[in-house]
Amino acid sequence: MKRQHLTFTLLRAALLGAAISAALGPAAHASSHREAPFIAGHPQVDGTDFYMFNSYETGRAGFVTLIANYLPLQDAYGGPNYFALDADALYEISIDNVGDANEHLTFQFRFSTQLPNGSGTALPVGGSNVAIPLINFGAIAAGNNASLNRFETYTLTLVSGNRRSGTAMPITNAADGTSTFTKPVDYIGAKSLPAYDAYANQYIYNVKIPGCTPPNGTNARVFVGQRKDPFYVNLGEVFDLFNYNPLGARNSRQNTLANKNVTTLALEVPASCLTAGSSTIIGGWTAASLRQARLIDGIAPTFSTPAKEGGAWAQVSRLGMPLVNELVIGLKDKNLFNSSQPKNDGQFATYVTNPTLPALVQILYSVPPPAAPRNDLVAVFLTGVAGVNQPSGVVASEMLRLNTAIPATAAAQQNDLGALQCFVNGTLTLSNPGCDPAGFPNGRRPIDDVVDITLRVAEGVLNPSGSNHPAAADLINDGAQLPGAAAGAGASADFNAVFPYLKTPVSGSPYSGL
Repeated sequence: MKRQHLTFTLLRAALLGAAISAALGPAAHASSHREAPFIAGHPQVDGTDFYMFNSYETGRAGFVTLIANYLPLQDAYGGPNYFALDADALYEISIDNVGDANEHLTFQFRFSTQLPNGSGTALPVGGSNVAIPLINFGAIAAGNNASLNRFETYTLTLVSGNRRSGTAMPITNAADGTSTFTKPVDYIGAKSLPAYDAYANQYIYNVKIPGCTPPNGTNARVFVGQRKDPFYVNLGEVFDLFNYNPLGARNSRQNTLANKNVTTLALEVPASCLTAGSSTIIGGWTAASLRQARLIDGIAPTFSTPAKEGGAWAQVSRLGMPLVNELVIGLKDKNLFNSSQPKNDGQFATYVTNPTLPALVQILYSVPPPAAPRNDLVAVFLTGVAGVNQPSGVVASEMLRLNTAIPATAAAQQNDLGALQCFVNGTLTLSNPGCDPAGFPNGRRPIDDVVDITLRVAEGVLNPSGSNHPAAADLINDGAQLPGAAAGAGASADFNAVFPYLKTPVSGSPYSGL
């Protein structure tokens, strides 16, 4: 049997007929912008999206790209402070390469924010040197940061084993062996940063990962910095009780996030350095943690220490399959989900087997929901598909799973509905236009329209015709679609085809000035 046919036969079997036990955890997928009450008040550690896919940049076959986006809904004009990450937080991307729902490799990011010379830039005013209130006082360009009045740097550490007690080793710059990296300043505007791409690209680093031998001597890469938010969604109307026609055209509404930015943590790692043994399958998720105790300095707070942090790390944000917390987990348990780990996902089982989203659609539009329990929804999202991206002896848990051996689809040929387009009325149809074997749920790429996929799967699109596959399942959408995807031209117009793949952030000011 040909490899592609075997892959999709198994995919169809798992999607359409998998039974789950009560031990299975949540399964839904989309974006995660301010999805829980606690994290809504802590945007610096709020993960918005997590992507994991086989790199499709020319010459980078054999690499996997991991992208964790944080700090949602950034307005490009967000001065004077803009969007530094939390220097007291721990940002992590974890990999389960065994299938036991535990992390075995964790990439840890720690950030630091400094003023030049410790106290910042001062200007002589009336005989006194007075600190300026802005983060820059002139133009900034590649190789010239003299006018920058605030610097962000970070370290990157690989932990093997348990993320809190395992073996930790620094990831270093392949050029000079140093272990501190620079995060480019946000896109203040065209006058402050007249050539932002050239400026930001100098902070794409080739790195050496401990214990990792890259193929053909090609190094891993890292980039941390502001990017245009790649997620596209009709955010306002969706959460206003679906205040639009959900059975209308997929491109009938605007993308609410079109002018928003996010902060991206991007890693490109050889697949062979992420997998274990003979398996080519990995699972991944991102999380952010804060110290358990915070003592706010109400007497004399400084730039670097407005508060004292202490105690053990407490996880406050978690994201694998996106939108689990927004559309699956009940309001009372959203904070609990953000603090949990994949190995404990059984506590959320009822939210999956008896999902409320189809019931809400029924209330609003009189569309009968598929009958519960919904065994068609969850197998691929919790265990992976047998023979495709399911590890041997897998423990059911919520995370993105990727078979690193399935080749990437070139950017111009990618389809935004991914593998969903390979099914017609619940039947595997490889000849169906747009069928894309490298798309979600085999990992997740920036182009994959996980909102529309979520809505259709929730309404029973993976079931054959009948009571568990209403007609609405084939059409329901949020009305927001990438222009390039709508034209059938793939991702090339909406994302870069090179690392870190996400577009230049929206400028706070489009004018270069006088």
